[in-house]
Amino acid sequence: MKLGLMTAAFPRLSLEKVAAWTAANGYEAIEIACWPARSGERRRYAGVSHIDVERLDVDRVRAVLDRTGLEVSSLAYYPNNLHPDPDHRRAVNAHLRKVVDAAVALDVPIVGTFVGRDPGKTVPDSFKDFRRVWPRLLDYAGERGITMAIENCPMLFSWDEWPGGLNLASTPAAWDEMFAICDVPHFGLNLDPSHLVWLGIDHERVVRDYASRIVHVHAKDMEIDHEGLYRGGVGAQGMGWQVPRLPGLGEIDWGRFIGQLYRFGYDGVVSVEHEDRAFEATQDLVERGFLIARDALRPYVH
Repeated sequence: MKLGLMTAAFPRLSLEKVAAWTAANGYEAIEIACWPARSGERRRYAGVSHIDVERLDVDRVRAVLDRTGLEVSSLAYYPNNLHPDPDHRRAVNAHLRKVVDAAVALDVPIVGTFVGRDPGKTVPDSFKDFRRVWPRLLDYAGERGITMAIENCPMLFSWDEWPGGLNLASTPAAWDEMFAICDVPHFGLNLDPSHLVWLGIDHERVVRDYASRIVHVHAKDMEIDHEGLYRGGVGAQGMGWQVPRLPGLGEIDWGRFIGQLYRFGYDGVVSVEHEDRAFEATQDLVERGFLIARDALRPYVH
């Protein structure tokens, strides 16, 4: 097992600088942000382009990896692939295919993304959209030897994402449905236990039940703000009371969670996804955050 980080928390640094810092500070892998370079989505922790897949310089990227000794665990592009606007949906689907092409060129086996969702539709209607979009995307990836890793974040943080969130693939029931529709070996989970905490889903059991589908892991913690929960209740669906934290600063027992990964056969990269507001205001705070995460996880990742 290796310890890595997702580069999106370093939006103002070049790939060269991110990789150099990562390797110098005890990490072994990077998950590289690949949003569009010129018209990227601008929300927190998105819209970052450390590799411009439309103007891919393979030699440059390989030189960075050779100098630092880092492994690339995944190329990362997390848009709404089922966006309700047809033009927007076509654009993000097209860019996702370009990320797949970049993964082929760089010998990176995994592309991480979201299934997506129209937040105004029911789950059954959302799966009608899924059936129209995802078999073709998976055919494209599979024909090129790339595995799609779906992160399980509901993408429900603000009222514009109400009521359904922007990512359908956030629960075991949804995973069962999507894997039944697209039962192919190159379709799996980028498992982030933090989202399961506030959803009330047993993240250790998920490792056991979906071991064969876990192809990548995000390390992020979750704090429940009980005052916010008291005021908004569970009907607020996390808004006002789910607080993303760095590993070691939230509710997850990382020894137990990683122990389950070992027990059920996962031996890939555990990639720190930094979304902790307490450690994002300055470059120094971002770096300190990654050091905190490293120290919390390193005793278990070897």
